[in-house]
Amino acid sequence: MSAARVAMRRRRSGEPYGATRVPLLADDRGSTMPLILGYLVLAVALIFVCVGATDLYIAQKRLDSVADAAALAGADGFRLQVDGTVIRARLEDADITEQAAAVIGVLDDGAELVSAGTPDGLSARVTVRTTWAPPLLSDLMPALVTIESTGTSRTALE
Repeated sequence: MSAARVAMRRRRSGEPYGATRVPLLADDRGSTMPLILGYLVLAVALIFVCVGATDLYIAQKRLDSVADAAALAGADGFRLQVDGTVIRARLEDADITEQAAAVIGVLDDGAELVSAGTPDGLSARVTVRTTWAPPLLSDLMPALVTIESTGTSRTALE
């Protein structure tokens, strides 16, 4: 086909002179929209996970504070023992449990007492537990997570 005929055909079809047809799959116009949407979905998922992880970290720190407070209260429930000229402070499991339960009951933040006792008669060890729920519900995080914390406090008499 001659060049004159090709030019004539293009003029009739409305194509500008010198324009060539590009196959549909080779055209990259509009291909940034799926990329933008993909990155947007990824960014929202990352925000959800970061918010959940931060909230879990804060919940663990709060539970650590509750365990420490309960252990400190349990260590304050000592009994004095007099052996001749030596005076010693002794802890009993029942007293530690009573003091720790009282502190946890006053705080009323959903923590429950798992165990309270003394391993050596001088230290109070208290374990508490609570259930954490993510602030933003999504399939990216578990719905409920049980977290535990143990606090230890030592009594000393000088």
